[in-house]
Amino acid sequence: MINNNFATDKYRVAAPRYTSYPTVPFWDVQSFDRSEWINKLITASENSKEGLSLYIHLPYCESLCTYCGCNTRITKNHGVEIPYITALLKEWEIYRSHIGFSPVIKEIHLGGGTPTFFSPRNLELLINGLVAPSDLHDDAVFSIEGHPNNTTEEHLALLYKLGFRRLSLGIQDFDRKVQIIINRIQTYKSVEVITKKAREIGYQSINYDLIYGLPLQSLNGLNKTIQSVLKLKPDRIAFYSYAHVPWIKPGQRKYSEDELPSAEMKKCLYDMGRSMLIVGGYSEIGMDHFVLRTDSLYIAELNGRLHRNFMGYTEQFSSVLVGLGVSSISDCWTAFAQNVKDVEEYISIVNKGELPITKGHILNDSDLIIRKHILNLMCKGYTSWRKVDEMDEKVEEGIERMKWLAHDGLVMLSEYDVRVTEYGKRFLRNICMAFDARLWANVPNNQLFSLAD
Repeated sequence: MINNNFATDKYRVAAPRYTSYPTVPFWDVQSFDRSEWINKLITASENSKEGLSLYIHLPYCESLCTYCGCNTRITKNHGVEIPYITALLKEWEIYRSHIGFSPVIKEIHLGGGTPTFFSPRNLELLINGLVAPSDLHDDAVFSIEGHPNNTTEEHLALLYKLGFRRLSLGIQDFDRKVQIIINRIQTYKSVEVITKKAREIGYQSINYDLIYGLPLQSLNGLNKTIQSVLKLKPDRIAFYSYAHVPWIKPGQRKYSEDELPSAEMKKCLYDMGRSMLIVGGYSEIGMDHFVLRTDSLYIAELNGRLHRNFMGYTEQFSSVLVGLGVSSISDCWTAFAQNVKDVEEYISIVNKGELPITKGHILNDSDLIIRKHILNLMCKGYTSWRKVDEMDEKVEEGIERMKWLAHDGLVMLSEYDVRVTEYGKRFLRNICMAFDARLWANVPNNQLFSLAD
Protein backbone atom coordinates (compact mmCIF):
# COMPACT_ATOMS: atom_id res chain seq x y z
CA MET A 1 0.00 0.00 0.00
CA ILE A 2 1.42 3.39 -1.06
CA ASN A 3 1.17 6.31 1.34
CA ASN A 4 1.76 9.64 -0.45
CA ASN A 5 0.21 11.67 2.38
CA PHE A 6 3.21 11.59 4.69
CA ALA A 7 4.93 14.78 5.88
CA THR A 8 7.76 15.41 3.40
CA ASP A 9 9.58 17.49 6.02
CA LYS A 10 10.92 14.29 7.56
CA TYR A 11 12.95 13.75 4.38
CA ARG A 12 14.34 17.29 4.47
CA VAL A 13 17.58 16.17 6.05
CA ALA A 14 21.25 16.65 5.22
CA ALA A 15 22.08 14.05 2.56
CA PRO A 16 24.98 13.28 0.22
CA ARG A 17 24.63 13.55 -3.57
CA TYR A 18 26.33 10.14 -3.92
CA THR A 19 28.90 10.73 -6.61
CA SER A 20 30.76 8.05 -4.66
CA TYR A 21 30.41 5.57 -1.84
CA PRO A 22 31.70 5.93 0.76
CA THR A 23 31.20 9.69 0.64
CA VAL A 24 34.28 11.81 1.38
CA PRO A 25 33.43 12.73 5.02
CA PHE A 26 33.32 9.03 5.90
CA TRP A 27 36.55 7.93 4.27
CA ASP A 28 38.83 5.96 6.56
CA VAL A 29 41.73 8.38 6.08
CA GLN A 30 43.71 7.08 9.06
CA SER A 31 44.35 3.70 7.45
CA PHE A 32 44.87 5.09 3.94
CA ASP A 33 48.24 4.14 2.45
CA ARG A 34 49.53 5.90 -0.68
CA SER A 35 51.54 2.92 -1.87
CA GLU A 36 48.47 0.70 -1.59
CA TRP A 37 46.50 3.30 -3.59
CA ILE A 38 49.16 3.30 -6.32
CA ASN A 39 49.22 -0.49 -6.47
CA LYS A 40 45.43 -0.65 -6.75
CA LEU A 41 45.48 2.02 -9.48
CA ILE A 42 48.11 0.08 -11.44
CA THR A 43 46.12 -3.16 -11.15
CA ALA A 44 42.88 -1.46 -12.16
CA SER A 45 44.54 0.23 -15.14
CA GLU A 46 46.05 -3.07 -16.30
CA ASN A 47 42.68 -4.83 -16.02
CA SER A 48 40.60 -2.03 -17.52
CA LYS A 49 39.29 -2.91 -20.95
CA GLU A 50 37.32 0.30 -21.40
CA GLY A 51 40.14 2.80 -20.80
CA LEU A 52 40.28 5.52 -18.17
CA SER A 53 38.59 8.86 -17.59
CA LEU A 54 40.44 12.10 -16.89
CA TYR A 55 38.91 14.88 -14.84
CA ILE A 56 40.86 18.14 -14.91
CA HIS A 57 40.02 20.75 -12.27
CA LEU A 58 40.66 24.32 -13.45
CA PRO A 59 39.85 26.41 -10.36
CA TYR A 60 40.24 29.98 -11.61
CA CYS A 61 37.37 32.45 -11.91
CA GLU A 62 37.47 36.21 -12.43
CA SER A 63 34.67 36.77 -9.92
CA LEU A 64 33.02 34.80 -7.13
CA CYS A 65 29.56 33.37 -7.69
CA THR A 66 28.30 33.46 -4.12
CA TYR A 67 26.13 30.33 -4.43
CA CYS A 68 29.04 28.20 -5.64
CA GLY A 69 30.23 25.21 -3.63
CA CYS A 70 33.21 24.34 -5.85
CA ASN A 71 36.89 24.77 -5.04
CA THR A 72 37.78 28.06 -6.76
CA ARG A 73 40.49 30.70 -6.88
CA ILE A 74 39.32 34.21 -7.73
CA THR A 75 41.73 36.33 -9.79
CA LYS A 76 41.92 38.53 -12.88
CA ASN A 77 45.60 37.67 -13.31
CA HIS A 78 45.81 35.36 -16.31
CA GLY A 79 49.50 34.90 -15.70
CA VAL A 80 48.47 31.96 -13.48
CA GLU A 81 47.46 29.87 -16.51
CA ILE A 82 50.82 28.54 -17.69
CA PRO A 83 52.23 27.59 -14.24
CA TYR A 84 49.03 25.71 -13.45
CA ILE A 85 48.92 23.91 -16.81
CA THR A 86 52.58 22.98 -16.40
CA ALA A 87 51.75 21.41 -13.03
CA LEU A 88 48.77 19.51 -14.48
CA LEU A 89 50.93 17.99 -17.21
CA LYS A 90 53.62 17.14 -14.66
CA GLU A 91 51.04 15.40 -12.47
CA TRP A 92 49.83 13.37 -15.48
CA GLU A 93 53.45 12.45 -16.20
CA ILE A 94 53.86 11.21 -12.62
CA TYR A 95 50.73 9.09 -12.89
CA ARG A 96 51.85 7.62 -16.22
CA SER A 97 55.22 6.73 -14.74
CA HIS A 98 53.47 4.86 -11.91
CA ILE A 99 51.08 3.05 -14.27
CA GLY A 100 54.05 1.99 -16.37
CA PHE A 101 52.40 1.93 -19.80
CA SER A 102 50.57 4.23 -22.18
CA PRO A 103 47.00 4.48 -20.84
CA VAL A 104 43.96 4.59 -23.10
CA ILE A 105 41.91 7.73 -22.53
CA LYS A 106 38.17 7.26 -22.96
CA GLU A 107 36.95 10.50 -21.45
CA ILE A 108 38.26 13.97 -20.65
CA HIS A 109 36.21 16.49 -18.71
CA LEU A 110 37.37 20.02 -17.92
CA GLY A 111 35.62 21.35 -14.82
CA GLY A 112 36.07 24.21 -12.46
CA GLY A 113 36.10 26.96 -11.48
CA THR A 114 35.74 28.35 -14.97
CA PRO A 115 37.68 26.33 -17.58
CA THR A 116 37.05 29.05 -20.17
CA PHE A 117 39.00 31.43 -17.89
CA PHE A 118 41.95 29.89 -19.72
CA SER A 119 42.79 31.15 -23.20
CA PRO A 120 42.03 28.88 -26.17
CA ARG A 121 45.74 28.47 -26.90
CA ASN A 122 46.53 27.47 -23.34
CA LEU A 123 43.70 24.94 -23.34
CA GLU A 124 45.17 23.56 -26.57
CA LEU A 125 48.54 23.27 -24.82
CA LEU A 126 46.87 21.36 -21.99
CA ILE A 127 44.88 18.93 -24.13
CA ASN A 128 47.77 18.18 -26.48
CA GLY A 129 50.01 17.59 -23.48
CA LEU A 130 47.53 15.11 -22.00
CA VAL A 131 46.78 13.25 -25.22
CA ALA A 132 50.18 13.15 -26.97
CA PRO A 133 51.79 10.55 -24.67
CA SER A 134 48.60 8.51 -24.42
CA ASP A 135 46.28 6.49 -26.65
CA LEU A 136 42.74 7.62 -27.40
CA HIS A 137 39.80 5.22 -27.27
CA ASP A 138 37.80 5.02 -30.51
CA ASP A 139 34.75 6.29 -28.60
CA ALA A 140 36.57 8.94 -26.56
CA VAL A 141 34.36 11.79 -25.31
CA PHE A 142 35.66 15.27 -24.44
CA SER A 143 33.54 17.80 -22.57
CA ILE A 144 34.04 21.23 -21.01
CA GLU A 145 32.19 23.53 -18.63
CA GLY A 146 31.98 27.19 -19.60
CA HIS A 147 30.68 30.57 -18.49
CA PRO A 148 28.44 32.16 -21.15
CA ASN A 149 30.24 35.50 -20.71
CA ASN A 150 33.77 34.31 -21.46
CA THR A 151 33.26 31.30 -23.73
CA THR A 152 34.24 32.65 -27.12
CA GLU A 153 33.86 31.42 -30.67
CA GLU A 154 37.63 30.88 -30.67
CA HIS A 155 37.28 28.64 -27.59
CA LEU A 156 34.56 26.58 -29.24
CA ALA A 157 36.28 26.25 -32.62
CA LEU A 158 39.67 25.25 -31.22
CA LEU A 159 38.22 22.84 -28.67
CA TYR A 160 36.09 21.23 -31.38
CA LYS A 161 39.24 20.74 -33.44
CA LEU A 162 40.81 19.02 -30.44
CA GLY A 163 37.88 16.59 -30.16
CA PHE A 164 35.40 18.30 -27.82
CA ARG A 165 31.76 17.61 -28.64
CA ARG A 166 30.06 18.44 -25.32
CA LEU A 167 29.57 21.85 -23.74
CA SER A 168 28.00 22.66 -20.36
CA LEU A 169 26.93 26.22 -19.54
CA GLY A 170 26.14 27.45 -16.04
CA ILE A 171 22.90 29.42 -16.33
CA GLN A 172 21.35 29.00 -12.85
CA ASP A 173 18.60 31.63 -13.35
CA PHE A 174 17.79 34.45 -15.80
CA ASP A 175 15.95 36.47 -13.14
CA ARG A 176 18.00 39.67 -12.77
CA LYS A 177 17.49 40.10 -9.03
CA VAL A 178 18.60 36.51 -8.43
CA GLN A 179 21.62 36.97 -10.70
CA ILE A 180 22.69 40.08 -8.78
CA ILE A 181 22.51 38.51 -5.32
CA ILE A 182 24.42 35.39 -6.42
CA ASN A 183 26.83 37.47 -8.55
CA ARG A 184 26.22 35.34 -11.65
CA ILE A 185 25.06 37.72 -14.36
CA GLN A 186 24.58 36.74 -17.97
CA THR A 187 21.87 37.72 -20.43
CA TYR A 188 19.58 35.48 -22.38
CA LYS A 189 21.15 36.89 -25.53
CA SER A 190 24.68 35.88 -24.52
CA VAL A 191 23.50 32.33 -23.83
CA GLU A 192 21.59 32.22 -27.10
CA VAL A 193 24.62 33.39 -29.10
CA ILE A 194 27.03 30.87 -27.60
CA THR A 195 24.50 28.03 -27.90
CA LYS A 196 23.83 28.73 -31.58
CA LYS A 197 27.52 29.09 -32.33
CA ALA A 198 28.33 25.78 -30.64
CA ARG A 199 25.67 24.04 -32.70
CA GLU A 200 26.92 25.63 -35.92
CA ILE A 201 30.44 24.41 -35.17
CA GLY A 202 29.14 20.88 -34.58
CA TYR A 203 28.83 20.28 -30.83
CA GLN A 204 26.58 17.27 -30.32
CA SER A 205 25.37 17.88 -26.78
CA ILE A 206 24.82 21.14 -24.90
CA ASN A 207 23.91 21.15 -21.21
CA TYR A 208 22.49 23.97 -19.12
CA ASP A 209 22.82 24.02 -15.33
CA LEU A 210 19.77 25.44 -13.55
CA ILE A 211 19.37 25.78 -9.78
CA TYR A 212 16.20 25.97 -7.71
CA GLY A 213 16.14 27.30 -4.15
CA LEU A 214 18.40 30.31 -4.79
CA PRO A 215 17.98 33.50 -2.73
CA LEU A 216 15.14 35.78 -3.91
CA GLN A 217 13.97 33.11 -6.36
CA SER A 218 10.25 33.13 -7.12
CA LEU A 219 7.82 30.92 -8.99
CA ASN A 220 7.23 33.64 -11.59
CA GLY A 221 10.95 34.25 -12.09
CA LEU A 222 11.83 30.56 -12.43
CA ASN A 223 8.87 30.07 -14.75
CA LYS A 224 10.25 32.73 -17.08
CA THR A 225 13.75 31.25 -16.85
CA ILE A 226 12.55 27.79 -17.88
CA GLN A 227 10.41 29.23 -20.66
CA SER A 228 13.55 30.92 -22.00
CA VAL A 229 15.55 27.71 -21.68
CA LEU A 230 12.90 25.73 -23.54
CA LYS A 231 13.20 28.15 -26.47
CA LEU A 232 16.90 27.33 -26.78
CA LYS A 233 16.28 23.58 -26.32
CA PRO A 234 19.59 22.38 -24.85
CA ASP A 235 20.13 18.63 -25.13
CA ARG A 236 20.55 18.24 -21.37
CA ILE A 237 19.41 20.19 -18.33
CA ALA A 238 20.80 19.66 -14.85
CA PHE A 239 18.12 21.02 -12.48
CA TYR A 240 19.87 21.12 -9.12
CA SER A 241 18.79 21.95 -5.60
CA TYR A 242 20.79 24.86 -4.20
CA ALA A 243 23.16 23.60 -1.51
CA HIS A 244 23.30 26.14 1.30
CA VAL A 245 26.50 25.41 3.23
CA PRO A 246 27.82 28.80 4.44
CA TRP A 247 29.95 27.10 7.11
CA ILE A 248 31.92 25.58 4.21
CA LYS A 249 31.52 28.35 1.61
CA PRO A 250 31.67 31.80 3.27
CA GLY A 251 30.58 33.50 0.03
CA GLN A 252 27.06 32.24 0.77
CA ARG A 253 26.98 34.55 3.80
CA LYS A 254 26.36 37.45 1.42
CA TYR A 255 22.66 36.76 1.90
CA SER A 256 20.68 35.64 4.91
CA GLU A 257 18.56 32.53 5.25
CA ASP A 258 15.53 34.83 5.30
CA GLU A 259 16.25 35.56 1.62
CA LEU A 260 16.12 31.85 0.73
CA PRO A 261 12.83 30.24 -0.32
CA SER A 262 11.02 28.41 2.47
CA ALA A 263 11.00 24.62 2.41
CA GLU A 264 7.46 24.67 1.00
CA MET A 265 8.38 27.27 -1.65
CA LYS A 266 11.46 25.28 -2.64
CA LYS A 267 9.28 22.22 -3.16
CA CYS A 268 6.92 24.30 -5.31
CA LEU A 269 9.86 25.60 -7.36
CA TYR A 270 11.03 22.05 -7.99
CA ASP A 271 7.58 20.69 -8.80
CA MET A 272 6.88 23.52 -11.25
CA GLY A 273 10.29 23.26 -12.91
CA ARG A 274 10.14 19.48 -13.22
CA SER A 275 6.65 19.63 -14.71
CA MET A 276 7.64 22.33 -17.22
CA LEU A 277 10.68 20.37 -18.37
CA ILE A 278 8.75 17.14 -18.85
CA VAL A 279 5.93 18.91 -20.71
CA GLY A 280 8.66 20.63 -22.73
CA GLY A 281 9.84 17.29 -24.11
CA TYR A 282 12.53 16.25 -21.64
CA SER A 283 12.86 12.86 -19.97
CA GLU A 284 13.92 12.65 -16.34
CA ILE A 285 16.91 10.39 -15.74
CA GLY A 286 18.81 9.61 -12.58
CA MET A 287 18.77 12.48 -10.11
CA ASP A 288 18.36 16.14 -11.15
CA HIS A 289 18.85 15.47 -14.86
CA PHE A 290 16.50 16.01 -17.79
CA VAL A 291 17.46 15.09 -21.35
CA LEU A 292 16.06 15.01 -24.85
CA ARG A 293 15.47 11.54 -26.21
CA THR A 294 18.02 12.19 -28.96
CA ASP A 295 20.81 12.68 -26.42
CA SER A 296 23.36 9.96 -25.68
CA LEU A 297 22.66 10.17 -21.94
CA TYR A 298 19.03 9.16 -22.54
CA ILE A 299 20.13 6.32 -24.81
CA ALA A 300 22.61 5.16 -22.17
CA GLU A 301 19.88 4.99 -19.54
CA LEU A 302 17.60 3.18 -21.97
CA ASN A 303 20.31 0.57 -22.57
CA GLY A 304 21.26 0.25 -18.90
CA ARG A 305 24.66 1.92 -19.41
CA LEU A 306 24.13 5.10 -17.40
CA HIS A 307 27.03 5.64 -15.00
CA ARG A 308 27.79 8.09 -12.19
CA ASN A 309 31.12 9.18 -10.77
CA PHE A 310 32.79 12.31 -9.39
CA MET A 311 32.06 14.09 -12.69
CA GLY A 312 28.33 13.37 -12.36
CA TYR A 313 26.29 11.29 -14.80
CA THR A 314 27.98 9.88 -17.88
CA GLU A 315 27.29 7.26 -20.52
CA GLN A 316 30.96 6.29 -20.45
CA PHE A 317 31.56 3.60 -17.84
CA SER A 318 35.12 3.51 -16.60
CA SER A 319 36.41 1.80 -13.50
CA VAL A 320 39.42 4.15 -13.46
CA LEU A 321 39.06 7.91 -13.08
CA VAL A 322 42.19 9.99 -12.65
CA GLY A 323 41.60 13.47 -11.26
CA LEU A 324 44.25 16.10 -11.99
CA GLY A 325 44.49 19.49 -10.32
CA VAL A 326 43.63 20.97 -6.92
CA SER A 327 40.97 19.09 -4.93
CA SER A 328 40.42 16.53 -7.73
CA ILE A 329 39.44 13.02 -6.70
CA SER A 330 40.73 9.87 -8.36
CA ASP A 331 38.91 6.53 -8.30
CA CYS A 332 40.21 3.09 -9.25
CA TRP A 333 37.01 1.40 -8.03
CA THR A 334 38.59 -0.20 -4.98
CA ALA A 335 40.19 3.01 -3.70
CA PHE A 336 39.83 6.81 -3.76
CA ALA A 337 42.46 9.54 -3.46
CA GLN A 338 41.96 13.32 -3.24
CA ASN A 339 44.44 16.08 -4.04
CA VAL A 340 45.31 19.03 -1.81
CA LYS A 341 42.95 21.99 -2.14
CA ASP A 342 45.43 24.89 -2.13
CA VAL A 343 46.83 25.96 -5.52
CA GLU A 344 50.30 26.93 -4.30
CA GLU A 345 50.67 23.75 -2.27
CA TYR A 346 49.49 21.68 -5.24
CA ILE A 347 52.02 23.23 -7.63
CA SER A 348 54.85 22.94 -5.09
CA ILE A 349 54.25 19.23 -4.44
CA VAL A 350 53.91 18.33 -8.11
CA ASN A 351 57.07 20.25 -9.02
CA LYS A 352 58.93 18.04 -6.52
CA GLY A 353 57.85 15.03 -8.59
CA GLU A 354 55.29 13.80 -6.05
CA LEU A 355 51.58 13.10 -6.31
CA PRO A 356 49.70 15.89 -4.46
CA ILE A 357 47.42 13.52 -2.56
CA THR A 358 46.15 14.70 0.81
CA LYS A 359 43.79 11.86 1.78
CA GLY A 360 42.07 8.75 0.50
CA HIS A 361 40.11 5.60 1.26
CA ILE A 362 40.58 1.91 0.52
CA LEU A 363 37.21 0.19 0.04
CA ASN A 364 36.59 -3.00 1.99
CA ASP A 365 34.33 -5.83 0.81
CA SER A 366 31.24 -4.31 2.41
CA ASP A 367 31.98 -0.91 0.84
CA LEU A 368 32.16 -2.49 -2.60
CA ILE A 369 28.84 -4.27 -2.21
CA ILE A 370 27.05 -1.16 -0.96
CA ARG A 371 28.72 0.99 -3.61
CA LYS A 372 27.21 -1.24 -6.27
CA HIS A 373 23.72 -1.00 -4.78
CA ILE A 374 23.85 2.80 -4.43
CA LEU A 375 25.19 3.16 -7.97
CA ASN A 376 22.36 0.97 -9.26
CA LEU A 377 19.78 3.12 -7.48
CA MET A 378 21.32 6.37 -8.73
CA CYS A 379 21.60 5.19 -12.34
CA LYS A 380 18.87 2.58 -12.81
CA GLY A 381 16.43 3.29 -10.00
CA TYR A 382 16.67 -0.38 -9.12
CA THR A 383 18.94 -2.87 -7.37
CA SER A 384 18.72 -6.51 -6.34
CA TRP A 385 20.54 -8.87 -3.99
CA ARG A 386 19.80 -12.28 -5.43
CA LYS A 387 23.46 -13.29 -5.49
CA VAL A 388 25.40 -14.13 -2.35
CA ASP A 389 28.07 -11.50 -3.11
CA GLU A 390 25.38 -8.79 -3.21
CA MET A 391 24.30 -9.37 0.37
CA ASP A 392 25.99 -8.80 3.71
CA GLU A 393 25.02 -7.61 7.18
CA LYS A 394 25.19 -3.92 6.19
CA VAL A 395 22.91 -4.50 3.22
CA GLU A 396 20.40 -6.29 5.45
CA GLU A 397 20.35 -3.26 7.73
CA GLY A 398 19.74 -1.05 4.69
CA ILE A 399 16.85 -3.23 3.56
CA GLU A 400 15.29 -2.87 7.00
CA ARG A 401 15.50 0.93 6.70
CA MET A 402 13.95 0.67 3.22
CA LYS A 403 10.71 -0.58 4.76
CA TRP A 404 9.84 2.94 5.94
CA LEU A 405 10.50 4.28 2.45
CA ALA A 406 8.26 1.59 1.00
CA HIS A 407 5.51 2.54 3.45
CA ASP A 408 5.67 6.12 2.14
CA GLY A 409 5.56 5.01 -1.49
CA LEU A 410 9.10 6.02 -2.37
CA VAL A 411 10.20 2.49 -3.28
CA MET A 412 8.71 -0.89 -4.09
CA LEU A 413 10.45 -3.43 -1.88
CA SER A 414 10.41 -7.19 -2.35
CA GLU A 415 12.38 -10.05 -0.86
CA TYR A 416 15.15 -9.75 -3.43
CA ASP A 417 15.08 -6.22 -4.81
CA VAL A 418 14.04 -2.60 -4.46
CA ARG A 419 12.78 -0.24 -7.15
CA VAL A 420 12.38 3.54 -6.94
CA THR A 421 8.82 4.62 -7.72
CA GLU A 422 7.98 7.55 -9.97
CA TYR A 423 6.97 9.44 -6.85
CA GLY A 424 10.21 8.47 -5.12
CA LYS A 425 12.54 9.99 -7.73
CA ARG A 426 12.47 13.31 -5.87
CA PHE A 427 13.80 11.51 -2.77
CA LEU A 428 16.61 9.56 -4.42
CA ARG A 429 19.24 10.92 -2.04
CA ASN A 430 17.15 9.77 0.94
CA ILE A 431 16.64 6.35 -0.63
CA CYS A 432 20.36 5.84 -1.15
CA MET A 433 20.97 6.96 2.44
CA ALA A 434 19.15 3.85 3.64
CA PHE A 435 22.07 1.76 2.34
CA ASP A 436 24.78 4.18 3.57
CA ALA A 437 26.23 2.01 6.32
CA ARG A 438 29.10 4.37 7.11
CA LEU A 439 26.78 7.33 7.60
CA TRP A 440 24.49 5.38 9.94
CA ALA A 441 27.47 4.07 11.91
CA ASN A 442 28.93 7.56 12.29
CA VAL A 443 26.01 9.98 12.55
CA PRO A 444 27.74 13.40 12.52
CA ASN A 445 27.30 15.93 15.30
CA ASN A 446 27.26 18.77 12.78
CA GLN A 447 25.81 19.14 9.29
CA LEU A 448 28.14 17.80 6.60
CA PHE A 449 25.82 17.84 3.59
CA SER A 450 23.23 20.11 2.03
CA LEU A 451 19.55 19.38 2.63
CA ALA A 452 17.78 16.84 0.43
CA ASP A 453 14.90 18.94 -0.90
